[in-house]
Amino acid sequence: MKMTKYDVVFLGSGHAAWHAALTLKHAGKEVAIVEKERIAGTCTNWGCNAKILLENPYEVLEEVKQYEGIIQSDNLNVNWSNLMNYKGKVINPLAGTLKSMFEQQGIDVIMGTGIIKDAHTIEVNGKTVETENIVIATGQHSNKLDIEGKELTYDSRDFLSMDELPNRMTFIGAGIISIEFASLMIKSGVEVSVIHHTNQALAGFNETHVDKLVSKLKEEGVKFYFNENTKSVEQVGHAYKVTTESGLTIDTDYVLDATGRNPNVEGIGLENVDIEFSKKGIKVDEYLRTNVKNIYASGDVLDKQIPKLTPTATFESNYIAAHILGMTEDAIQYPAIPSVLYSLPRLSQIGVTVAEAEKDERYTVKHIPFGKQMVFEYKNETDAEMYIVLDKNKRLVGAEIYAIDAPDQVNLLVFIINQKLTAQDLNSLVFAFPGSSSGVLDLLKANMM
Repeated sequence: MKMTKYDVVFLGSGHAAWHAALTLKHAGKEVAIVEKERIAGTCTNWGCNAKILLENPYEVLEEVKQYEGIIQSDNLNVNWSNLMNYKGKVINPLAGTLKSMFEQQGIDVIMGTGIIKDAHTIEVNGKTVETENIVIATGQHSNKLDIEGKELTYDSRDFLSMDELPNRMTFIGAGIISIEFASLMIKSGVEVSVIHHTNQALAGFNETHVDKLVSKLKEEGVKFYFNENTKSVEQVGHAYKVTTESGLTIDTDYVLDATGRNPNVEGIGLENVDIEFSKKGIKVDEYLRTNVKNIYASGDVLDKQIPKLTPTATFESNYIAAHILGMTEDAIQYPAIPSVLYSLPRLSQIGVTVAEAEKDERYTVKHIPFGKQMVFEYKNETDAEMYIVLDKNKRLVGAEIYAIDAPDQVNLLVFIINQKLTAQDLNSLVFAFPGSSSGVLDLLKANMM
């Protein structure tokens, strides 16, 4: 620890923190980051980065399947052990690399648990740090169901560090984590079961697309058990038995509790300064300030309706830096934010949803089955499609996509929606041809006329 007094101290070092930290340091502020685990937080070490790295080879398998009869792929498979070795080489050094970068930029990195003692004081490892402003960016942790045998279950961090694949895997919950991981495991020959407490997976995504995805996973061998509440997990030899309240039992070798994530609000001293928070996270005003005005909060630890995503955390981090520096006095204004499910195929959405549009006469919903309309351009992915939502001026205000490259497609739509581009605006631009994105844009323009 080089100093004991700063302009801004961040609790947490993920995307909700370090973007602002760099901006503030470049503006001449004295900045410190306090981190109790690994520098750069969940996304970099145990989340987004590791997930997409592990998922990418399976995407190749999915694409090859679309050329069945053309590509001979009888022996094509993913070697999990080699993949995990690759993941270790790529992901493990990132924390150290970023720590070095922060320090080279003049940001103090303090390893330990930061506890807020008062509005301008943080205690770390028994030492006191004074600061003008505090930014809480402590993120979330995996939820654990309060059931018998909960200590026998694993979480997403455990999954992303598995050295060997089990023969049988059971997921509790049918949300984003379960469906993403189930898509991989079934392609590796693992027997996959998913238990969910309602009759619908993936709440918040397009129901038609969710139903298509669940049906596809069922065809591949995933067993879904809906309307089942998990009661207990019992160890039986080297295996486990999962029992639900209805009496259903599943024998398995690995149980992943994927029942959500909870904000990290405990043990950081919120009660010492009476910061308001709920089970959903820390409450903030329209400037991302807590009820203690020099203490901000950012990222997944917030109690908010906006999606808790890495790019959202980055956006909030950048806003806080601008607000502290006096570069803006305006309340935070969120743009249309895309969400992505990294299943196989992937789902994405942005803006006004189909469900919302169908209840509001201001909007029109159109269906574009671009996979069928562009068979060879879209690499034989004939199931690929999107629903778009137009306002009365025929401007795109929302979209929901089902396709392998749904993340890239929705990123194109980010510009169209947030810049309020019309079909005429798009016609004034020249896009590379031939290609799947230019074809989708042509179909989109036709539906916006």
